[in-house]
Amino acid sequence: MTEGSITTRDGVRLDYTDSGTPGGRPVVLVAGFKAARQAWLFQTPALEAAGYRVISVDLRGHGSSERPDFGHSMARRAADLDDLLTQLDLRRVVLVGQSMGGNTVWAYLRDFGAARIAGIVIVDQTPKMLNSDDWPFGYYGYTAENADTFFAESIPNTGHGTPLWRRGMRLVRLLRAMRSSMGGAKGLTAGELELLGDHARADWRSVIAGSVVPTLFVAGAESEMWPSGHAAAAAALSPSATSVVIEHDGHAANIEQPEKFNDALLTFLAGL
Repeated sequence: MTEGSITTRDGVRLDYTDSGTPGGRPVVLVAGFKAARQAWLFQTPALEAAGYRVISVDLRGHGSSERPDFGHSMARRAADLDDLLTQLDLRRVVLVGQSMGGNTVWAYLRDFGAARIAGIVIVDQTPKMLNSDDWPFGYYGYTAENADTFFAESIPNTGHGTPLWRRGMRLVRLLRAMRSSMGGAKGLTAGELELLGDHARADWRSVIAGSVVPTLFVAGAESEMWPSGHAAAAAALSPSATSVVIEHDGHAANIEQPEKFNDALLTFLAGL
């Protein structure tokens, strides 16, 4: 395993980890909002053992990468991802994104196309967070009536999902995977709120509908964020997509139930 960094086109240092088989198909792992690349600790060994090259990245403002006062948008995250793929000259890549990392993948496809991409895995992320008559799979409680204020100060508690204290080993895994993201100032910075707001307002359904890249949508049956039906509904937008719901699993679907998630991930990868 090697640690490396790149410098983005606007001068920001991004840190990444590169491991596995150098000549294997690259699998690039993009963690969710506020999460560091160590969130993939349960996936990296399984991917390495299967012969893949595994690259996990901290995009700006996350993990050990730089935290500039600019670039707090989904478009900028897409450009950061493009800088990584371009500078490492990665091709036939499978992009795996959890939560906001998932919609970062769609921002990348919108802005840079799919020439480098062989597959996509989206981990418990709805493509449209705002609930509407034609999309009831958004963030619980987030509607047109409160769209301007819902994420203005924090990520609201939805009251859904299994309480943390009842998750047993699922909680233990969460604490292990997320400990590198803990600590520091409480609450969200102005830049983080700006990014969260941009993320919340976006609708990526047209990008999915226009994609021919094989895609797997994964949902946690007990997600705290949105109904698990988002995965099947998103997959229905594209003839190249499939979906799976993991039982007894929350929003951090790859962490709480890593064996089940890894089985689904490796099965998808083997079919590419």
